[in-house]
Amino acid sequence: MRIGWIGLMAFVWAGVIHAEIVTQTIKYPIAGKSYVGYLAYDDSIKEPRPGIVVFHEWWGLNDFARSKAEALAELGYVAFAADMYGKGMATHDPEQAGQWYTEVSENRAFRKRAQAAVNVLKKQAGVDPKRIGAIGFCFGGTTVLELAYSGADVQGVVSFHGGLTAPGEADRDQIQSAILVLHGAQDPFVKPEQLEAFESGLKASSADWQLVIYGNTLHSFTNPKADSVDMEGLAYNPLSDRRSWAAMQQFFDEVLR
Repeated sequence: MRIGWIGLMAFVWAGVIHAEIVTQTIKYPIAGKSYVGYLAYDDSIKEPRPGIVVFHEWWGLNDFARSKAEALAELGYVAFAADMYGKGMATHDPEQAGQWYTEVSENRAFRKRAQAAVNVLKKQAGVDPKRIGAIGFCFGGTTVLELAYSGADVQGVVSFHGGLTAPGEADRDQIQSAILVLHGAQDPFVKPEQLEAFESGLKASSADWQLVIYGNTLHSFTNPKADSVDMEGLAYNPLSDRRSWAAMQQFFDEVLR
């Protein structure tokens, strides 16, 4: 029995040694401009697996977005943290972030840039292109909704404390993605009328959608560094963070597995 136990432990230990989260940067063009995303996957998994695109907060492609890609890789997905601003730009300055956000929103570039990132992920080795999801935080949460409203071939999207844009009349019949929205009840950046319009728009569609609202929860509740930013209305909430991540896992277990 001792020999068998030692042999088994050696096998398990070897598996641990060889399992590794591999990361790499990937450059890709959109309309002649360079974008730089971040890929993460577990190299011990050999069969094709679902892929998930991660869309960053309005701060840009920073360590928080990259950490979420790595966390998804640990769950067995191939994850790609997209670049929505170009050149992998990121900032700690709210004014600069606001300028970059405005450029995307005013030019209605959400959908085009999001779809480009989805296309990059689908081409990666180890990805099953028929099982693709997307998650987004804050600005990224708005991005995944716009991706769904565009009719993109994505099986499911999850918005964490995102801006809740409503689907237009032309969008409602083309939504193919299941939608999960994880929202803080005290988020000051989503006005009551915006929440009402969001719900009304999706009720008028045939989409598969869910809205989960966490009490005593402000904006940016998943980001441990939210409290260090000099902005009112932002606060990390560890309980809502854990609950929302678990809700995301259950959602993708259903729509991607």
